[in-house]
Order: sequence, then C-alpha cells, then structure tokens
Amino acid sequence: MSVFDVLKERGFIAQLTHEDEIKEILDKEKVTFYIGFDPTADSLHVGHFLQLMVMSHMQKAGHRPIALLGGGTAMVGDPTGKTDMRKMLTKEEINHNAECFKKQMEKFIDFSDGKAIMANNADWLLNLNYIEFLREIGVHFSVNRMLTAESVKQRMERGLTFLEFNYMIMQGYDFLELNKRYGCVMQLGGDDQWSNIIAGVELIRKKESKPAFGMTFTLLTTSEGKKMGKTEKGAVWLDPEKTSPYDFYQYWRNIDDADVEKCLALLTFLPMDEVRRLGSLKDKEINEAKKVLAYEITKIVHGKDEAEKAKKAAEALFGSGGDLEHVPTSTISSSLIGSKLVDILFETSIVPSKAEAKRLIKQGGLYVNDEKITDIDAVADESMFKDGKMLVRKGKKTYNQIIIE
Repeated sequence: MSVFDVLKERGFIAQLTHEDEIKEILDKEKVTFYIGFDPTADSLHVGHFLQLMVMSHMQKAGHRPIALLGGGTAMVGDPTGKTDMRKMLTKEEINHNAECFKKQMEKFIDFSDGKAIMANNADWLLNLNYIEFLREIGVHFSVNRMLTAESVKQRMERGLTFLEFNYMIMQGYDFLELNKRYGCVMQLGGDDQWSNIIAGVELIRKKESKPAFGMTFTLLTTSEGKKMGKTEKGAVWLDPEKTSPYDFYQYWRNIDDADVEKCLALLTFLPMDEVRRLGSLKDKEINEAKKVLAYEITKIVHGKDEAEKAKKAAEALFGSGGDLEHVPTSTISSSLIGSKLVDILFETSIVPSKAEAKRLIKQGGLYVNDEKITDIDAVADESMFKDGKMLVRKGKKTYNQIIIE
C-alpha cells in the first residue's frame, strides 16, 4: 500500500492539485515536501500534531519532510480563519518560539542524516529587496484571483490590512525558495491553506516551468464542525508544562463518542482494522475505545512512561483501583486551613478566578471528597483534609488534589 493510499484510508486527504500525478510520484519516487509552521506561540498544539502525523507517515514511506518555521511570515500574520489581525510579535519572541517548536518536532520527525530538513523562512524573507521582489514575484500574482480566496473574502468585510494581504505571496515565495534550495516539489497543509498552497504551485510552474504539487488534509474538527483542541483553560498544548500529560490524556478520554474513530485514524498508528473495530463500539463499550485513544496519543506525544502514569491516575479516579499519585496536585500552607474554599481553589489555580469557583458551586458542579459543595462561603477546615489531602472534582471528570505542606 502506497503512502497516498494510507493517507486516503485514514481520512487525511481533503484536496489535491494534480491527483493522478501525485499518486504516481509518491508511489515511484522519493519526494521532498514541506509543511509550514508559524511560531506564534511557544508550543505546538493539537492542530499541529495532525500535521506532524502526516509528516511521520510520509517519512516512514521514504519521503523527505521539510519543517518550515515561519520566522518571516509570523511577522506578517496569516489572515486565514482570523476575524481580527494577529497580535504583532517581536523578532525575539518569534525566534524563541521557533526554538521551542524545533525541540518539540524532533520527538516526532527523524532529522538525522538528512532524513528531514528544518528551515526558517526568515533566512530569505527578512532581507528581500522590495522593488526587486515585486518585479520578480509580484508580477505573477493576480489581485482579482487573490480576492476570490476564502481567507481574503472573509476578512475583507471586517477589514484586511495590506500587510496581511501579502501573506499569500510570501507563502508562494517560500515554496519557490524551497524548490530551488532543496528540490521540494510538494506543499502540504490544512485545508484552510488551499488558496495559499495553490499560489505556490502556480508560481513554480509559471516561473520555473517545473512540476509542483499541493495537497491539503482535513482539519481536526468535531462531528459538529468545531475545532478540536480547546478546553476551558485554552488550547491543548504539546508542551507538558502548558498542558500536563494527565490533562492531555483526559482531553482525549472525554471526547464525544462520534469523534473516536476519526481521531484513532488520524492521531494514532493503530492498524485501520483495529481503528474500525474500536470505532464501531457502542454505548458503554465506546469508553474502552476512548481509553485506547487517550493512551496511544499520550504515548506518542509524551512517551510511554507518562502515558502509563496518566492511565493509572484516571483508573484511580474512576474506580478501577490504583492510587492518586499522578493526579494533578497542588500544595498549600497549613496556615490556609480555615480559609474559604473559594480562596484556596483560586490560590492553587484550580479555578482561573474566584467568580468561576462561585459559579461552579451555584451550578452544582463542585465536589470535595465526592461531596457536593452548595455554599459559596464554605470554609476549608481540617475535616475536608483526609490524611492531609483533599480531592476536588469540577463537573463529572476533572480532578485535582490539594495537599497540606
């Protein structure tokens, strides 16, 4: 089975520029391809993880990935999917974020012995001569055509800066540069990047008279069409300091039943026969599939040891034995005993604000040692700490432990 067939069967592929040619070169040649990552934060998130899985499948099939860090394009900002202009970052912030991305990517992609390349478009974008760039590259872009792109149309109604309007040209130029430097013939990306990818494919074909190809893959969305990877605390990050392995595991453990099979196919390396078997489970049995999903993704992202710890912590909380060793834990001073529970929850960052703690209590969603708290002025006295520990539950499945120093 070719890598094209693998990606197709697992549900990755959304759109292709030249389907028959792409099938043929992926089957018969060793292709150099690239995916771009704009370092706008100091960690990759779950949306990036899907792209890394595509890179991994391609690399396992013998193709060479280029992970392109957008040190230059991050200074402009991609208008795709945005309702407002992206926050402007400094060069220092972008460089720091790019270094964080590099360290994380090396866990998923083998960069040894030229098997993969990591590049940064700041190397060619930051020192461009503007007039020369317009004459050599801008001449190949039709403004009329650019205005038909979804990413541009959506923003035109709310206001699109000329700065952001340049993003498509810059991404197209990236592909051209990678083609010249490394023989890159294919760009991959999320389906929201379709217009930008076509721009690069056409630029190479017009300017260099060479074949170039583009392929987009499905976005990581729920069955209701909402982007996955969002929680009450924000994005689900791959950095364990920003999203703990336990919280990461629990996110996948608690996804909607309808999304289990899709996530198993896209985000794990389990054989598709097993994916389909697990995805077909119904009612209570689907929980077994969710446990497999959570374990497999956590193992890929955080390693086997952390996946085991997260699994044991979840089993301890949901009645399958074990202990609370790996449950997210906060420590407080004994001087806080006798304080309001709301204050302690805020002090330990279990809730983002005291108002949120009060809202939880009013809605019946806060439990201490499995007893519902109904009083927003409840005091955390010694009786709440059993052997110096308090187990806090928010809603049905989010647990934290507080320990007295």
